[in-house]
Amino acid sequence: MNTASAASGQLFQDAFDALPLMAILRGFDPARSVEVSRRAWDVGIHLVEVPIQSETAVAALRAAVEAGEERGAVVGAGTVTTVERVEQAVEAGAGFTVAPGFSREVAEASLAAGLPHLPGVATASEIQQAEALGLTWLKAFPASDLGPGWIASMHGPFPQARFVATGGMNLSNTMEFLGAGAAAVSLGSALADADQFARLPQLIEEVVALSAG
Repeated sequence: MNTASAASGQLFQDAFDALPLMAILRGFDPARSVEVSRRAWDVGIHLVEVPIQSETAVAALRAAVEAGEERGAVVGAGTVTTVERVEQAVEAGAGFTVAPGFSREVAEASLAAGLPHLPGVATASEIQQAEALGLTWLKAFPASDLGPGWIASMHGPFPQARFVATGGMNLSNTMEFLGAGAAAVSLGSALADADQFARLPQLIEEVVALSAG
């Protein structure tokens, strides 16, 4: 494993050892992104992802990054599907990148820029390609369609893979995926919706208990 890949894995390892949850803030303006990011940090979630599919989204990433610097928190760029978006992530101050699929070009550009990369995978072939670059932290996407059984099945041939279940994840299925072997889960609406957010502390208690057990 090269140095960049090792550093990439260490960021995710440290954050998810503390609490195996990540926040995704898709479609919010800068002010709302900062507000929801602070909610995430307040409940102990260390990593926040802001997908960058528009100029407004890049501005939201930049605002969240600045808020994170005040808290010592890391904010990453999501939906990084091109080298150009890697460059936008760097310019906005992102601390890592996330992609919905695997692209060697994007992964190498991110690592070369010093940004840990979390590529999306849905097949054994994609896992092999990512691991060939030394990437063992992988985004299982879309997790709700793949199902928790996919996580358990892939651990057989790829015991070193660490899957972050993403896509369709909520308060109801988080524990099921973690129980099936997911290393972490990415949540979106649970942080933005007031009713779900009110129930989030109970989920976090269950997650911490599972991790400790």
